Amino acid sequence: MPICLDFSRGIMVNEDFIYKKQEWKPGNMLYPVPAVMVTVADKKGRDNIITVAWTGTVCTNPPMVYISVRPERFSYHMIVESGEFVINLTTRNLAYATDYCGVKSGRAIDKFASLKLTKQKASIVTPPLIGESPVNLECKVTQCIELGSHHMFLAEVVAVHASEAYMDHKGKFHLEQAEPMVYSHGVYCGLKGILGTFGYSVKKKKR
Repeated sequence: MPICLDFSRGIMVNEDFIYKKQEWKPGNMLYPVPAVMVTVADKKGRDNIITVAWTGTVCTNPPMVYISVRPERFSYHMIVESGEFVINLTTRNLAYATDYCGVKSGRAIDKFASLKLTKQKASIVTPPLIGESPVNLECKVTQCIELGSHHMFLAEVVAVHASEAYMDHKGKFHLEQAEPMVYSHGVYCGLKGILGTFGYSVKKKKR
């Protein structure tokens, strides 16, 4: 019997087709993932922007995140040298800059200047914030784990900056209004609509 996968678009597919799977070789297929722009700086004050998709949350208290970076990347030595970085969340308007910072090397180009991005001073760490980003996370590295192709930097979040442009009159922050972006198997995607809020599956209905 056919079933409907997407009620908003009315897409119908055969149920037997849904459960038929192909087995692929092991690989990174945990998609979508955040596509963030990470700002770094060395001891001489030279900064750079690197796009990272291997990133995420690892702990609530203390607040901790990670990024995984290839050792051959230009920004790698800056992170090792300073022990600091800033995760800058990306949006639909930053899609071009996000891709550019992922394919262009900072060895030969000033990405802030080339992209005309706004450089803002961080509160605690040396690397700058990207002004156009709706949320900036200042991070201090606590550990570097050499995994293979990538080295994972575990870091504590020491400061968070959120744009007032997306706050309502009650001070609630609405990140969805910034049109955040994710990365999925070589494609940058926007997020459309809210499917539910945390706990909605067990929330009692109002009478």
